[in-house]
Amino acid sequence: MDALSLLLTRRSIPKLATPAPSGDALENIFKAGLRAPDHGGLMPWRFIVSEGEGLQRLADILVSAAKADELEDFVIEKASKAPFRAPMVITVVSKVTEGHKVPVIEQHLSAGCAVQAMQMAAVAQGFSGFWRTGSWAYHPVVREALGVQGEDMIVGFLYLGSVDCREAKLHERDLTKFVEYL
Repeated sequence: MDALSLLLTRRSIPKLATPAPSGDALENIFKAGLRAPDHGGLMPWRFIVSEGEGLQRLADILVSAAKADELEDFVIEKASKAPFRAPMVITVVSKVTEGHKVPVIEQHLSAGCAVQAMQMAAVAQGFSGFWRTGSWAYHPVVREALGVQGEDMIVGFLYLGSVDCREAKLHERDLTKFVEYL
């Protein structure tokens, strides 16, 4: 797949099956993330891989967060199933260097670029993925369990695996609604 086709056909697949990337394919995904734009060369990223039993550990963390908020049973049940929408979830954390000339927001954006690059590297190798954040990314119980401190932030849960469904048709977007010139 050429780079332009990859970018122009990007999509999220909501349910993924095995196999997940492994070996050289997974290493390429991490290498792509490490090539994200990085003002100041701070490398403000941390990748936490959950697969196999790790998916259950991630589910347990989400359930703990839901229970801490005394949420309804159906929300707790949904949290318990969330990581299992794919055979692998990579939690991407922006690891902030505080007090640096590079603003914190740029460090968070760099980590976000890493997520995008990793998703595209997965697709380029025949896998698929989707990027989620949602309230769990900001929840103090989840942050603490994953060692996210201070200005650090979970910028996304990158779900990775193989397509196990019929892909929906891509809809063209009207550029005139988004592009303007000075």
